[in-house]
Amino acid sequence: MATLYLVLLTLHNLNRWLILVAGIWTLIRSVPGASGGRTFTPADRRPVVMFMGSLHLQVVLGLLLFAFMGMQNIPVFAGAPRASFQWEHLGLGLIAAVFGTLASVQARKAATDQGKFRAATLWTALSLVTILLGIPWWRPLLRFFTQ
Repeated sequence: MATLYLVLLTLHNLNRWLILVAGIWTLIRSVPGASGGRTFTPADRRPVVMFMGSLHLQVVLGLLLFAFMGMQNIPVFAGAPRASFQWEHLGLGLIAAVFGTLASVQARKAATDQGKFRAATLWTALSLVTILLGIPWWRPLLRFFTQ
């Protein structure tokens, strides 16, 4: 069971970097278009969808980790600066996923291209801020099958 825990933890950690890259890619594609004048193309939509999908994967991995650690009586976030951090991390992760989903849905449903870019920019930026608040910065930034 310790191997499963390390695999989940490693995947959760590596996916964090995919999320950050996809979020920055989304902002790079959407911020210039938010002022108008550009058409929202499939190439502009691709990073938004990748960002949302990687966020959803992160939530699933995180919930699996949370459940697994609870079943094994492993302390969640041992050495955290606050005892409440495990709940903050969980809540902020869920909120970030909701914001990422809103980025995708609102960018798809907006009536104008400028509206699509603005929705993608706003909700992605809010999601990234939420993610940055929820990252346990005292832990190793890259983790490969180690606790």
